[in-house]
Amino acid sequence: MQKQFLKHINSPEQLRLLKQEDLPILAQELRDFIINIVATKEGHLGASLGVVELTIALHYVFDTPKDQLVWDVGHQAYGHKILTGRKDNFETNRQFGGLSGFPKRDESIFDTFGVGHSSTSISAALGMAIASQLKGDLSTQHIAVIGDASIASGMAFEGLNHAGVTDANLLVILNDNAIGIDPSVGALKQYLTNVKKGTEKQDNIFEALNFDYSGPIDGHNLPLIIQELNRLKTITGPKFLHVITTKGKGLRQAEEQQVTYHAPGKFNKDTGELIAKFESNLQAPKYQDVFGHTIVELAKQNENIIGITPAMPTGSSLKYMMEEIPERAFDVGIAEQHAVTFAAGLATQGLIPFCNIYSTFLQRAYDQVIHDVAIQNLPVIFYLDRAGLVGQDGATHHGVFDLAYLRCIPNLIIFSPRNETELRNIMYTAQLGLKQPIAIRYPRGRGITIDWKQPFTKIEIGTGQQLKKGQAVAILSIGNMAKTVSKALDLLENDSEFSHYDMRFVKPLDLAMLHNIFKTHHTIITIEDAAIKGGFGSAIAEFSAEHNYKNKLVIKGIPDQFIEHGTVEELHQSIQLDATSLSVFLKKMTD
Repeated sequence: MQKQFLKHINSPEQLRLLKQEDLPILAQELRDFIINIVATKEGHLGASLGVVELTIALHYVFDTPKDQLVWDVGHQAYGHKILTGRKDNFETNRQFGGLSGFPKRDESIFDTFGVGHSSTSISAALGMAIASQLKGDLSTQHIAVIGDASIASGMAFEGLNHAGVTDANLLVILNDNAIGIDPSVGALKQYLTNVKKGTEKQDNIFEALNFDYSGPIDGHNLPLIIQELNRLKTITGPKFLHVITTKGKGLRQAEEQQVTYHAPGKFNKDTGELIAKFESNLQAPKYQDVFGHTIVELAKQNENIIGITPAMPTGSSLKYMMEEIPERAFDVGIAEQHAVTFAAGLATQGLIPFCNIYSTFLQRAYDQVIHDVAIQNLPVIFYLDRAGLVGQDGATHHGVFDLAYLRCIPNLIIFSPRNETELRNIMYTAQLGLKQPIAIRYPRGRGITIDWKQPFTKIEIGTGQQLKKGQAVAILSIGNMAKTVSKALDLLENDSEFSHYDMRFVKPLDLAMLHNIFKTHHTIITIEDAAIKGGFGSAIAEFSAEHNYKNKLVIKGIPDQFIEHGTVEELHQSIQLDATSLSVFLKKMTD
């Protein structure tokens, strides 16, 4: 009977007691453990399976947590978490109140830097290395593990550029598997492919940046990795190790279908086959698919429409345009700043860029939105997918700040559709010839409209809609929160006191409608799936103050705190933004 090692390991210190020849057995156990948990609890799979050997080798060779290990993004850190004292409660990963799906500083001393977005590891690890130098510590090792998609981002190159002119004790490990969430793109990806094949004729780019380069080596060969890491420990200054891995290693389907098995949902742990969710044939579409199919429909009618996504063709559903009209659809890689300014450049030439970026990732291109788009009043159309609370990815991924950080920018229109038909119609309206930029935010997941593909209707900019007429209290909602408000009103025995308005536009506001609302209702309640500080409710408060209205105003939304992970339903309940909690609140308003 084969020895079992993983059940006895609760820290890297215990891992280092193993003989090196026993580590391949541990690797298989660790791989099986990850598969068994993720099969039933869901989460990110392929990335962690691909770095099992690398993870073991890093903790075996380096004296973590004294030696500081930074994982880029953190999709690949499940093995790291399991080996650093979180094995027994790993089944709570990404669950409400459980472990975070990403490295998190307040969760473990081994999580040296909190991550979730890409390309931050090199800068963070360099900061740690310089800090050690300044303290007179020349022995602590600092390791950044970054993928081939993430290293193509501008911030990663900024970190490499700085590190190359220091003598910092920094090791950058490139985990090269040719894929992020979708396949990697760009000239650097081609360069790395040529390096792996031995056909690259140019000088080594990393040596040119003054790194001691080694590799590429097989990232699944434990003795070779350990040997190389031990050698690199003896070299001073910035070092670069190029490691070749296979995303999804050890599970056939995850190796063959790397996009699907990045985060596959539930699957059979023995066969690897996905477990189909029971879904009625009659169900509303995902908002991302409404965008994806509608842009194709519009682009076939309007040859000036261009689609842009920073490394999210599947998540944004721009993949449909990339398949049908590839010459006008661009995946620019993990490069949100470039995506925005690229779109601005297109707009100067009379083209109509549809720039689709997750709400949480547009934060990374804030200067470009202001400096390159808004100041020049260029009609770039931003589509902010995953707006609002997004679920188990947690604080790094919730798209709750967009209304607040965009609302203060001059020239920018902000719209939030309450359903799929409204999304289609604003897409149609935007490409008719707006003279200024617009941001359109919509949530993750499915909408509410089965028969969503209706003929296009132009939306008048800056107009809201009354959904229900009442007597005393006006509820103003934005986006898909209209559905939650309607459900809350349905739960009341008597809802005659309440009017309900879908404002649609956060900027410009429907001023005529607002004046009428404030003159005919004594209490105004705003509801948004976004930060209340500076958001939609704040805009209504500013309107009220500007016009000297004395109505009672209640602002409901995401409180002034970072919301952790859990299902969207659990998170809404935790902040009393679900239909049941809202109905209780509304009932108290009229008691």
